[in-house]
Amino acid sequence: MGPISRYFFTYTVILLCIFAVSQAHCEESRFLLREDFNDLNSWKPLYFPKIENHTSYMIESNGSESYLKAESNASASAVLYKKEFNIYQYSRVRWRWKVENVYRNGDAKTKSGDDYSLRIYIVFKYDPEKAGFMEKLKYNAAKLIYGEYPPHSSLNYIWANREYEETIITNAYAEKAKMVLLQKGDANVGKWLIHDVNIIEDYEEAFGEKPPPITSIAIMNDSDNTGEKSISYLDYIEVYR
Repeated sequence: MGPISRYFFTYTVILLCIFAVSQAHCEESRFLLREDFNDLNSWKPLYFPKIENHTSYMIESNGSESYLKAESNASASAVLYKKEFNIYQYSRVRWRWKVENVYRNGDAKTKSGDDYSLRIYIVFKYDPEKAGFMEKLKYNAAKLIYGEYPPHSSLNYIWANREYEETIITNAYAEKAKMVLLQKGDANVGKWLIHDVNIIEDYEEAFGEKPPPITSIAIMNDSDNTGEKSISYLDYIEVYR
């Protein structure tokens, strides 16, 4: 190999190495979160006022694989990812879930039926700097009661207990909480299913406006209204762009 050939060969190898490193970095930077549930170190419990019975969240292993197991018995609580993120930087969420049963008395349109075997709970942070006068009064009053501001709004990606014509329903308790019905009824109970959603697009469809930028994500199985029992699983969850 002559000097010129060696030069071009070396140059090509260097370019390929730079490209490979760059591709690996880009792929890594696409993901804010890839949780395979080997543990719950990145999550913290989320409890609700006046609800004494809490859902159990634990890691269950099956050989080399592990899952988040959520077991509810007339209870309600969630696990919350410890870090907030900007949805205009990371707008997509993908996960794989399974439920063993739905709630027979569950109904997304009533307060008494507002329970779900599994939901991915996207919470949008309230920003007092961007709130109007009346909204500030309401949120300041809530902060006096609970010690912190409640969320501005939320999207709940749910496994609904029954069939509905709608794909998005306003929560029976809170007008600024929208329920996105990804699964309806028990047709797919016991099956692993993958969902991939765009938070910004779904928020705009649900609320008719752009979402606040700062978001947190929670996982929840609740049965405090119906008084029933269920077990559900989450294999993984990703937040990415």
